[in-house]
Amino acid sequence: MASPFPRKVHDHQVCIKSALGDADILCRSRGVRLTPARQRVLEIVWRQHKPTGAYQILDILRAEGNKAEPPTVYRALEFLMQNGLVHRIQSLNAFVGCCYPSEQHDGIFLICRSCGIAGEIPSMAVNDVVMDVADSNGFSLSSISLEAVGECPECRKPIQEHH
Repeated sequence: MASPFPRKVHDHQVCIKSALGDADILCRSRGVRLTPARQRVLEIVWRQHKPTGAYQILDILRAEGNKAEPPTVYRALEFLMQNGLVHRIQSLNAFVGCCYPSEQHDGIFLICRSCGIAGEIPSMAVNDVVMDVADSNGFSLSSISLEAVGECPECRKPIQEHH
C-alpha cells in the first residue's frame, strides 16, 4: 500500500486539480451540482493536507474579497461530506479532502502531531473489526470515524540505539 502521506514538498496544484476532476465526475454521475462556492471550498480544503477549519476557510474566502458568511461555508462543507468529497476530523473540528471519493467508506486517519498532516488510510479490515465489536455488543453503527495521532514518516525522529 502506498503511503497515506504526501511528500512534504510537492505540487499541491496537482492534488487540487485531481480532486476537482474527481468531484466533477462524481457530481455529474449523481446528478448534483458542484456550484462555484462548493468548488472553491473544496479547493481550499485541498490547498494543504492538513485539516482545515470552517472559519479558516471563511477567512480565506473573505481575504479573496468574497462576502461569504459562516452558513455558506457550512452548507458547502455539508454537501461535500454528503457526497464523499471531504471528511470531518472530529477531534480537530476540521476538514480534509477525501482521497477515495468514488468508494463508499468511513474515514480512518493518521494525524501527525508535529506537522499536522492527516493521512487517510483505506482499511476495510479495521472497519470490519469495529463493526464486529459493535455487533457483538448489540450496538448499531451508523458510521465509523477513527483518528490515530502520532508522527508521520518525515517528522518521526530516528530511533537512537542504546548500547
